[in-house]
Amino acid sequence: MFEPTGSPRDAASVLFNLPGYRVVDAVDGVDDSGHLLREVTVVSTAREAACPACGVLSGRVHQARRSRLRDIPVAGRVEVTLQRRRFVCSETRCGKRTFAETTEQVPLRAKATTRLRVAVLEAVICSGRAVGEVAAAHGIAWWTVQACVNTAAMVLPDADGVAVRRLGIDEHRYRCVRFYRDEAGAWRRREPWMTTLVDLDTSQVLAVVEGRTSAGVGDWLTERTPAWRGGVEVVAIDPSAAYRKAITTHLPDAAIAVDIFHLVKLANDMLTGVRQRVIRQRFGRRGRRRDPVWANRRLLLRAGDTLSPRALARLTRTFRCDDPTDELGAAWGVKEQLRRLLACSSLATAQTEKMRLGAYVLAANMTETTRLWDTICAWWPHIEVAIVTGVTNARTEAANTAIKHIKRTGRGFRNESHYKARILLHSAARTAA
Repeated sequence: MFEPTGSPRDAASVLFNLPGYRVVDAVDGVDDSGHLLREVTVVSTAREAACPACGVLSGRVHQARRSRLRDIPVAGRVEVTLQRRRFVCSETRCGKRTFAETTEQVPLRAKATTRLRVAVLEAVICSGRAVGEVAAAHGIAWWTVQACVNTAAMVLPDADGVAVRRLGIDEHRYRCVRFYRDEAGAWRRREPWMTTLVDLDTSQVLAVVEGRTSAGVGDWLTERTPAWRGGVEVVAIDPSAAYRKAITTHLPDAAIAVDIFHLVKLANDMLTGVRQRVIRQRFGRRGRRRDPVWANRRLLLRAGDTLSPRALARLTRTFRCDDPTDELGAAWGVKEQLRRLLACSSLATAQTEKMRLGAYVLAANMTETTRLWDTICAWWPHIEVAIVTGVTNARTEAANTAIKHIKRTGRGFRNESHYKARILLHSAARTAA
């Protein structure tokens, strides 16, 4: 005698696995383009439903009509035909006479199942695929996938609900440089920049603000609650006067830390400027491959304490044979001294190294090194904060790297709201993981 011990559902319903529904028919066909199209007819397994107005259960069916839904593809495109029922409310005093049947997988007025929307959202956000690619793979329209992304972005928690102690601010380029004519007919250049604000403790992107001015950052900080602004202890930025103005205005109690990476980059830029000037003064042209200084230009920018004996010997030979004025060697010494200064772990040691750096700059006596020294002196209080706290903008730079990957995947963005939604959802997903 046969006694079933598993699920009482039929095999087709088990395989289709749409929670709350039973398969009553399935037909394989082809669509207009000649591709396989599987049409599956399902009905709800529930015998009654609750009125959305009063909550009273009702099993009296007013009418049933067929509606078509898109579902996740299974060996081809799948189109679900749902026998959607409309119930009569059993409560006589309820103002809603009839109501449509809704489930978790098929909400009210849905054109696609919930599991399809979840699948396309995971493909776009977690897997980092382009919206157009996901739409083509699932046999749905581009704007259907984008609507899922926009809906998910709307339910993201507000930044005020995230307790931030260390805030990172940095800019990134949103689009390519644009040239346009103004009202007078003259050509103007527009660089579409955006500012990224990151929680340095969790690496979560809190917001993407248009522009890289103090007004954009200041407006976003103004929208935050006083409790949120009061909880920010340290803000890491690059040496930007605009960002410093916004922080001192709206976060007066927060300390500002200058990112060490950007200071080292300024030193490398100074060294590159000296190298280019020396070559132009000697030969009246740009550097060429046969010039030892140009051939070892990347070696000049490497950290001196990480050079191998062979690389250090090559660099010394370059200074000896292709630096008759010793300007390049002096600039390299200033760059290395700045690196030693920024590697200090205490303010006393940093002050000593700063005095030594000043002596190096005075001995070099060049415009480029003096300009770098002036920048260090102007930002010295914020450099001290970076040395004491150890706060850097590394996680903000990592967020900008992820943003660049999103832009490459999408082949660029024209809609700013779509661009920001992709960034915030990608960051929230990584933080949750």
